[in-house]
Amino acid sequence: MTGHVLVVGVDGTRYDALGAAAAVRSLGVLTAVMIDEGTHSWSGPCWATIATGVPMALHNVVANDLTGHRLAEYPDFLTVATRGGLSTLLAVSGWPPLALAEHGGPLFAEVTRREFVRADDSDISSWDAADEAITALACAVIAADGPRVSFVYLGAVDIYGHVGGVDAAYHAAVRAADERVGRLVAAVRSRPAAEAWTIVVVTDHGHVDGGGHGGREPEVLTAWAAVDGAAGKPVTSQRDIAPLVLAAAGLR
Repeated sequence: MTGHVLVVGVDGTRYDALGAAAAVRSLGVLTAVMIDEGTHSWSGPCWATIATGVPMALHNVVANDLTGHRLAEYPDFLTVATRGGLSTLLAVSGWPPLALAEHGGPLFAEVTRREFVRADDSDISSWDAADEAITALACAVIAADGPRVSFVYLGAVDIYGHVGGVDAAYHAAVRAADERVGRLVAAVRSRPAAEAWTIVVVTDHGHVDGGGHGGREPEVLTAWAAVDGAAGKPVTSQRDIAPLVLAAAGLR
């Protein structure tokens, strides 16, 4: 059996906002994961830890501008998989540093297929549209081609948190993201069973009630991960994600 892995990153989604997240909860193992004590609670440092499996002190992504990083020394899991000869997919909505050579990026340096849908920071609805477009695109690629390792990023929840705090619109954005996770899971389930897929859904940080993050409040520091199909230890740290992905893909 071959090992395939889908990682879905849902930015800025509070752990206590997942009550109605049926698709995420259906994956089986959902655990709260604390951001490392030495890692800033911004998207850049947290996604870099998730992608590389090393702490901020090593990858040196200290803010949302990735300039000054040491990603050449500590490459992301898609780059490791690509260099190992596996097919990979990067599908990103909205946030350039993950996928493009902007603001010190890309975090994910080497991939077989790279898709990016830009959002308009002045229009919150464009982030929802970007998430929808990237989900549809990623579902089609996964169903048709079954890349060995994929990372799909959804950014709208975080933007709703910044604009309005953890309000009704934020919770609606969480439900919309969960529905998109469900469609991505369905695309995986359409693939041959012999491919032995592992699915990981993860966030980078939470938000304070009034919106925003970057501090050490419990609701900000409490991230989470949901895992289906993975063998071995449960996820207890954001540093566990990259080793889990590479092991499930047969690279470790």
